[in-house]
Amino acid sequence: MLDHRDRKILDLLQADSSITVSDLADRVSLSVSACSRRIQRLEEEGYIARRVVLLDRPVMGLPTTMFVIVRTARHSADWLEQFRAAIIDIPEIVEVHRMTGTFDYILKLVLPRVEAYDGIYKALVEKVEFFDISASVSMETLKATTALPTHYAR
Repeated sequence: MLDHRDRKILDLLQADSSITVSDLADRVSLSVSACSRRIQRLEEEGYIARRVVLLDRPVMGLPTTMFVIVRTARHSADWLEQFRAAIIDIPEIVEVHRMTGTFDYILKLVLPRVEAYDGIYKALVEKVEFFDISASVSMETLKATTALPTHYAR
């Protein structure tokens, strides 16, 4: 069971995973050793899956976001395996979701410019048969976060 200090630790680590245990302990009113034990427990219990560095996309030369909507006429396990194999080795595809509703999958791509999408499109249709693919360029990001709300965690 998580308490308010556990949630605060998770919130602070999501904001900056490089925070020192000493600073974290001060912010949650715990001793360094108690805070360290809590972090270890949160990792062991799976609340903390991993710690990563977030890169600045414009600095990395990837300022463009595209969303690609995919519809397929096939829903077999074989088709899905082909699709997974096609998307896994394309690093510009950073998220893929299977959807309910009128389309089957949505892909999030990060690109240096819109024109780079053509190469990815060609790579996909060469490996997998689609019923329909359409792409939209994100004009502005209104909200983007990797932080999860901690108040649902038990």
